[in-house]
Amino acid sequence: MTIRDKIKLRLNIFTGDLFGGINSAIIALPQALAFGVATGFGAGAGIWGAIILCLVAGILGTRVPMISGITGPSAIVIASIMHALNKDINAVLIIILMAGIFQMMIALTKWTNVVKYVPYPVISGFMNGVGTIIIIMQINPLLGLKSYSNTIESIEHVLQSFHTMNIEAFLLGLTALIMVFGFPKRWNKYVPSQILALILCTFISIKMGLNVDKISQISISFPKLALPTITLHDTITYFDYGITLAIILTSETLLTGLVCNSITKTQISPRLLVASQGLGNALCGLTGSLPGAAATMRTVAALKTGASTKIAALTSSIVLFILLYKFSGFVAEIPLCVLAAILIKIGSDIIDTKLLKVIKIAPKEDKYVLLVVFILTVFYNLIVAVGAGITLAALLYAKKVADNAKVVHKKVQDKDIRKHEKALEINSHHKLRIVHISGQFFFGSATQLISQFDELLGTKYLILSYDSSELLDISAIFAFEDIIARLKSQHITILLVINNSDILNQLKKHKITDEIDEEFIFYSELEAINKAKKLIKK
Repeated sequence: MTIRDKIKLRLNIFTGDLFGGINSAIIALPQALAFGVATGFGAGAGIWGAIILCLVAGILGTRVPMISGITGPSAIVIASIMHALNKDINAVLIIILMAGIFQMMIALTKWTNVVKYVPYPVISGFMNGVGTIIIIMQINPLLGLKSYSNTIESIEHVLQSFHTMNIEAFLLGLTALIMVFGFPKRWNKYVPSQILALILCTFISIKMGLNVDKISQISISFPKLALPTITLHDTITYFDYGITLAIILTSETLLTGLVCNSITKTQISPRLLVASQGLGNALCGLTGSLPGAAATMRTVAALKTGASTKIAALTSSIVLFILLYKFSGFVAEIPLCVLAAILIKIGSDIIDTKLLKVIKIAPKEDKYVLLVVFILTVFYNLIVAVGAGITLAALLYAKKVADNAKVVHKKVQDKDIRKHEKALEINSHHKLRIVHISGQFFFGSATQLISQFDELLGTKYLILSYDSSELLDISAIFAFEDIIARLKSQHITILLVINNSDILNQLKKHKITDEIDEEFIFYSELEAINKAKKLIKK
C-alpha cells in the first residue's frame, strides 16, 4: 500500500468517525433532554451525563465506537428510585456513585459473561415492559398534565384529570407524534425524525406564543466535582438500589456490546467495556449528572454512518457540548409535550416486535416467562421482574428436562439369555431385565425416576445401565442410593453398568456402590450380559 493509499484510508476512517459521531449526537440530544426531564433530574443532567459518560467510555473503553448516555431502562430505574426516596437528589447521587463503583468491581470478575445465560424471553419481557412504562408515563405530559414516575399513578391521573388537559399542549404533542412516527425511514438516517420534530415544534411554540409547559432554564456551566454527603448508614441503606442500578446499566452495556460484535465482526472485551462505563457513571454521580450505558440505537446509528474507532464517541461528546453551549436558550424553550412525544416514540422502538410477531408459535414456557416479566416490570419492580423471569425460566427448563428423563426397558437380544428366560418364565423371580436411565439424572428428575423402579419388583437379575457423561448432583446421588437400596431390599441382584469413570468414582466416594460387589460393576452392557448368562445357568 502506497503512502497516498494510507492517507486516503485514514481520511476515510476519520470522516466516517466524524459523521458517525455527529449523527449519534443528534439522536442523543432529544433523548438526553427527554430522559433528564422524565427522571426528575432536569434536562441539563441528562445532557451532561451523556457528555461525561461518552467522553470517559470513549477514551478508556474499547477501540470499537460505543456511544453512551442515559437510556430507557436506566431512566426508568432512576425515576423509580427518585420516587421511592421522595426526590432526595443527594441520596440518588450516592446511589449513582455506588452503581459506578459496583460496575468497576463487576468488571474485575467473570460476571460480565453472565448476560449470555439470560433467556431471550426474559430480555424481551423486560424491554417490552420498559417500553410500555415509558409510553404510559408520557401520556400525562403529552396532554399538558402533571407527570408521574409511577405507572399506576400515571394511569389513575389520566383517568381522573383527562377533562382538564391543555388543548394547546395536546395538539402540539400530537403534531410531534405524527412527525416522529410518520417520517419516512429512508430519510431518517440523514435527518433524524426526533431532532426534526424537536426543532419544528419548538419554533411553532415560540412563534405562536403557546401556553405550554417548557424545559425552562438549563445550566451550561461545567459541573463541579463534589462528593455527595455519605455515611456508613447511607451505604447500607442504599446498597440494594446501587446494585440494582449497576446490574441494569451493566446488562444494557453488555447487550449493546453483543449487537456491536455482530455488526463489526469483532470481539469487544466485556471487562474493559464495563470498567470504562463504571468509571464514567461514578463521575456522573460526582458531578450531579445522570448515569447511562452503551446505547444500542446510538451506537448502531454511528456504525451505520461509517464510524469504526473510538473517535466517533469523542466526536459525539464534543458535538453534544457545542449544542448545549450554543443553543441553551433554544433548549429552554422546548415544550414538555414535545419531549413526551419523542419519548413515546422511543418507548415504541424499545418494544420487541421481533418476538411478538412469532409469539403465537412460541413454546408455552417462553410465553409464561415473557408475561410474568412484562407484568412485574410494568406494575411492580424491574429487578424483581428480571430475577423472577430467570428463576421461572430455569424451573420450566428443569421441568422440561426432568419430564424427558425415564427408565427405558431394553429387550435382551442375546439368544442364550432369551432361551433361559423362556425356560424360567413360570417363576417370575428368575426374570432378567435390562433398564437404561434415559435423559438427565439430576434433582429435577430424581424423584420420578425412583418411582419408576417400583415396576421392576419381581425381577431376579437387573442390569442397570447409566451412560451419561454429566456428573451427578447431590440429589441424583442420593436418588441412586435410594434406588439400589429398594432393589436390594427385594433381593434383586444388581449388575451396574457405568461407562464413565468420573461418575463411578462419584458413587464410590459417596459409598453408594458399597452394597454392590465389585464383580457386579461393569463399564459396558456386554460385560454385564455375559455375567448375567453365567448367573442364570447356575
